[in-house]
Amino acid sequence: MLKKVILLGAFIGVSASVPILYQRDPDAILAVFSRTSADTEALADTRETRPHATAVSPSGRSVVLDPDPSGHFIGTFRLNGQKVDALIDTGASVVAMNLSTARRLGLNLRASDLKDSVDTANGRARATLAIVDRIEIGRVTVENVEAVVLEDSSLRSTLIGMTFLGRLKSYKVENGRLVLTQ
Repeated sequence: MLKKVILLGAFIGVSASVPILYQRDPDAILAVFSRTSADTEALADTRETRPHATAVSPSGRSVVLDPDPSGHFIGTFRLNGQKVDALIDTGASVVAMNLSTARRLGLNLRASDLKDSVDTANGRARATLAIVDRIEIGRVTVENVEAVVLEDSSLRSTLIGMTFLGRLKSYKVENGRLVLTQ
């Protein structure tokens, strides 16, 4: 029962943030949820040429991200050692990914494991909880991060939510750039 309550809370947070972001920039949200693997590769190619700074702060490790052209912060993370482009979403309660991504990360999940039913901005979806052993961006690392895994048709990209962000010393937008500090 607690698992279902946690999942429901996570998806309420995700669901609440998508309409707000959609009102701000509908094209960007539609692009995130309709991205193909070719689009993801093209995004990765443009990200390599776009300014992206990683800096060390005196109080700990920090990563500085520039916004993408639509104003969102998308970073190349390493989840269980695998590169994953993910949208940083402070409105999402948990890290969220689809089943294909979870499998690529080495999480031993099958479609039949998605036994819980949750409501998302895209409608009802099947989901399950999982633990990502390690999430890294630059020199910022968090271990044993709770995540929710959804069926592929419900989520096309990975969201970095509060189960990662909440374990940092701080995250803030400063001079138009997102600063993650551990």
